[in-house]
Amino acid sequence: MELKRISIDDLEIIWKMQIEAFSDLLDKYQDYETNPGNESKERLKAKLLQKATYFYYIVQDGQTVGAIRIVDNHDGTPKRIAPIFIMKRYRNKGLAQRAIMMVEAIHGKNNWQLDTILQEKQNCYLYEKMGYRRTGKMEKVNGKMDIVDYEKI
Repeated sequence: MELKRISIDDLEIIWKMQIEAFSDLLDKYQDYETNPGNESKERLKAKLLQKATYFYYIVQDGQTVGAIRIVDNHDGTPKRIAPIFIMKRYRNKGLAQRAIMMVEAIHGKNNWQLDTILQEKQNCYLYEKMGYRRTGKMEKVNGKMDIVDYEKI
């Protein structure tokens, strides 16, 4: 597996991938304000242009299987994973876990934050297995879903 840095020239590709990857969760939870599958191209462009953003394609055997965005200010503040996704046909193969291990090798093993949907038990299990712990902070988004915060100190 390898990570390939995404540039602003990849905006259209990554935007379409993100919409496809998050469409099932958007349909399930109808979280139109928070779901990356409903993010505008302009908002994604602004993220790609942020100095602290490192967006990577996740590439396995020559195939782009997903992406991960890291926010790393390089100033001692916590780094953030937001979002990570694997395309549907490549899920449940350990690719997200390997991608997280790779970004931790690049950006440092400690001082991380992320959040996920509490009701998505597989996501919670993945992060907890990788050493992330719930902070106790939780936000009710709507009657169907809650966002729970994680950290790895």
